[in-house]
Amino acid sequence: MHHIAMSLIVVVMGVSGSGKTTVATLVSAALGCQFQEGDDLHPASNVEKMRRGTPLTDDDRTPWLHKIADEIDDWRAKGESGILTCSALKRSYRDIIIGNRREVTLVYLKGSYELIRRRLSERHDHFMPLALLDSQFATLQEPTPDEHAIVVDVSGRPAEIAAEILHQLAVRRQSMQ
Repeated sequence: MHHIAMSLIVVVMGVSGSGKTTVATLVSAALGCQFQEGDDLHPASNVEKMRRGTPLTDDDRTPWLHKIADEIDDWRAKGESGILTCSALKRSYRDIIIGNRREVTLVYLKGSYELIRRRLSERHDHFMPLALLDSQFATLQEPTPDEHAIVVDVSGRPAEIAAEILHQLAVRRQSMQ
């Protein structure tokens, strides 16, 4: 287990099927901190829309994004560490959930359309249908340099991806000291 000297909050982003939950769970366990699945904060109406194959609108997402930001602010107020997953596909979404929260680190799980499509086609226990993948990639605005994201290729195994994230987090911590 890695030791956290000060609170650490990480938002793991990427399209559905990029491995957010799997990888974030591994990182959370390695750091010994809490984990929050961002999708669990969706209102039931959003989940039902996605289950029907209807892409969410920005109006659908806005209350959900603010709920995620509230969760992050709660951790910050308590000095707690945590890993949270959120697709965070648009910069405007990341501005809500991260904004000026400098202690929040963004991790972008980056994968090709073909790889993600293959993974989603093999997954049967998730509310996000394969049909919504095109809309996810169409909406995706990759993080820009000013967002200081850790970008990790998702073509490897989950343990390798988590190890790379942990390494990058450690490098950042050292550079801040």
